[in-house]
Amino acid sequence: MAISTSASRVSLPSQCRSDPAFSGATPRPNGARFSPKLGHASVKRPFGTSSLILRFPPNFVRQLSNKARRNCSNIGVAQIVAASWSNNQPLSSAAEGKAVEAASSSAVSAPISVGEDVVNSSKNSLGCCNGSDSVQFEAMENVRKPSFLSGDGSLAIHAGERLGRGIVTDAITTPVVNTSAYFFKKTAQLIDFKEKRHASFEYGRYGNPTTEVLEEKISQLEGAESTLILASGMCASTVMMLALVPAGGHIITTTDCYRKTRIFIETFLPKMGITASVIDPADIAGLESALDNHKVSLFFTESPTNPFLRCVDIELVSKLCHAKGALVCIDGTFATPLNQKALALGADIVVHSATKYLGGHNDVLAGCVSGSTEIVSQVRNIHHVLGGTLNPNAAYLIIRGMKTLKLRVQQQNSTAQRMAEVLEAHPKVKHVYYPGLQSHPEHELAKKQMTGFGGVVSFEVDGDITTTIKFIDSLKIPYIAPSFGGCESIVDQPAIMSYWDLSQSERAKYGIMDTLVRFSFGVEDYEDLEADVLQALEAI
Repeated sequence: MAISTSASRVSLPSQCRSDPAFSGATPRPNGARFSPKLGHASVKRPFGTSSLILRFPPNFVRQLSNKARRNCSNIGVAQIVAASWSNNQPLSSAAEGKAVEAASSSAVSAPISVGEDVVNSSKNSLGCCNGSDSVQFEAMENVRKPSFLSGDGSLAIHAGERLGRGIVTDAITTPVVNTSAYFFKKTAQLIDFKEKRHASFEYGRYGNPTTEVLEEKISQLEGAESTLILASGMCASTVMMLALVPAGGHIITTTDCYRKTRIFIETFLPKMGITASVIDPADIAGLESALDNHKVSLFFTESPTNPFLRCVDIELVSKLCHAKGALVCIDGTFATPLNQKALALGADIVVHSATKYLGGHNDVLAGCVSGSTEIVSQVRNIHHVLGGTLNPNAAYLIIRGMKTLKLRVQQQNSTAQRMAEVLEAHPKVKHVYYPGLQSHPEHELAKKQMTGFGGVVSFEVDGDITTTIKFIDSLKIPYIAPSFGGCESIVDQPAIMSYWDLSQSERAKYGIMDTLVRFSFGVEDYEDLEADVLQALEAI
């Protein structure tokens, strides 16, 4: 490593923490991610989670005058002291004095650590990052998961933030960066950016420091190389399909799925010559037939599905699709990254409506696409053209919501399992759909690929549409609303909430009976929810 205090270079053998920052990357204009390089060294980005973290002596800041502290980013004083300290070499009083003096007078900038974040504003006399006076750090191998974070609950809290947040602050919470554009100090710096020598988001549609923290947090939970956050779950699904399925391509999907997704596949994609095969989630023979008879680009389904919570054998489906050159995308919204790791099971992409469990508080809309950098970059390219950008304030809400993700999901898993068993035994309930029940057609598969079965239970009331309406209206705790996965319990009658524009016979084609109820259990006390459901059933 080297630092320039004049035209010459001085060796700087400083060290990094044993647990480096979470990996991250700066957005390229074409949607990929990169670490800008100069010669054989890497220029560290001014934001992003791969910044180098230098260790300072505990009393370092107190040793500097206020004036020197205000100006220490203009010279390498931080690195000079840190390098000496990290090598266990005491800094002499004379050297310290020279460093402080230089800090208050020099105009050459260098990285300085604030808390646990680092910013690098190195530039030459033209304001560029490619001159001989630039501070250059050797590239370091990224470690995606620090050794002290072993569980998903810890990752949901700290991933993308502790030890690697790309925003210079000593605040525990990630700040909201409300900006629509990013400026360049000189035209030469803009040219450096265009030629990949300077890192910047450039424009709000291409990225945001707050949003990037959220993307890294989700990547850590999913075990993904990269994540793209978008304005809604539907935005994530549709942009993903537009990016990965060529004109004239073919998609395989399943019979049970979110209705708006089906509408997009059946109504919009045909305008680009894209056709689709629709199979039962468990129909492996149908999958093989579709793969043999079509040039399939993508297999896309939910697992569990909406609203019947069917499960797809992700490992088997992935093997069959990959053998034919098709990608596999799993919508894991019902499962959450805590209950199911679709990428580890063989899927190429996992999407979520972050509106649901990730946000967890019924107060924000968002969606995300996770997978390899190569695949997500293709989606990112289209996203930069179409828009659908998530506001950084919304990103902050999801970051905050994810800190309680494990606690919420554990409670919802437990409540849903117990309530599913109560409902299945109740004489006024005809059928219950929940992967945690032995009666579920994919129960054994769910046990194999899930660690929990989620907080949504669908069931059919014994009666007709009027009976079902009376049951729902008799409930006191849940809200009658769409969506799921929040702290508050939500209940809806799909025949009315999602399919009311279709006739009864048309609804039946999709298995949507008038007596079907979808109940999303929140984090209320189980005893209160059980009592409420039982009294509502007694009312019919």
